[in-house]
Amino acid sequence: MAAVLLGLLLFAMQSPPIPSRPMTDTGPPSPPTPTPPDNGTTAHPNGTLQQLPQIIIIGVRKGGTRALIEMLSLHSAVAAAQNEVHFFDWESHFQKGLPWYLSQMPYAFPEQLTVEKTPAYFTSGKVPKRIHQMNPDIKLLLILRDPTERVLSDYTQVFYNRLQKHKRYQPIESMLVKDGKINLGYKALNRSLYYVHMQNWLQYFPLQNIHVVDGDELIRDPFPEVKKVERFLKLEPQINTSNFYFNKTKGFYCLRDHGRERCLHDSKGRAHPRVAPDILQKLYQYFHEPNKKFFELVGRTFNWK
Repeated sequence: MAAVLLGLLLFAMQSPPIPSRPMTDTGPPSPPTPTPPDNGTTAHPNGTLQQLPQIIIIGVRKGGTRALIEMLSLHSAVAAAQNEVHFFDWESHFQKGLPWYLSQMPYAFPEQLTVEKTPAYFTSGKVPKRIHQMNPDIKLLLILRDPTERVLSDYTQVFYNRLQKHKRYQPIESMLVKDGKINLGYKALNRSLYYVHMQNWLQYFPLQNIHVVDGDELIRDPFPEVKKVERFLKLEPQINTSNFYFNKTKGFYCLRDHGRERCLHDSKGRAHPRVAPDILQKLYQYFHEPNKKFFELVGRTFNWK
């Protein structure tokens, strides 16, 4: 009997301990989950990535922003967002944060510069500070036209938009003049007071970070203006005169890129409404002093009436 008990004791001492919870075969340990890079980029397997823009076309509305970004896209070192993002001026977008903004950018190769354009940025009081908080060294492109011509283009766009939606519209004279005087309540006029908005931008960015493109010259002869933009952005000279050709049917320059020709949408370059000479004269007089103040701010003059 003693021998049997001794054998059971030895067997118990040689048995492996019972685990406190069931054991499962989990295989080799999983690799650590990669964390997104904290540098404002999102990578793609083909070597491209989304990155926060190093260039923003900040305005102005009806100044030629679409033409400018299309022409800039001719350069192989530039990747352009196709749509107006409205991140810094629309609260519904801004509240989504920089990750959402980044998601709106095009995929680009690391050596390329990313650019977006939202014309409403220039006249929004809150935008300069927000962009500065994102990147104080960002390059800004501002394209402007004769302020009177810009007002007429502004009206023309709204006129056709309302026409297409079968909505009522007001004649341009009633928008421009009220009780025989310039209608200061017309928002399109405020957008053309360039010096007011420029003062706000210069509180946050030095003038050397902002390149002003002459929108009227870009229409008449785009090549010299685009070369100035190339130099400002320190891009290798690449865009040349063969990239532009005048389309007689449309009445403005179109683009030629590696044998492919493309023009801006038919909504661009629409004829302005006829305005009585005395009202035009009132507009020219109204913008005379604001234009002088703008010229002083930027240290150059433009051939505006």
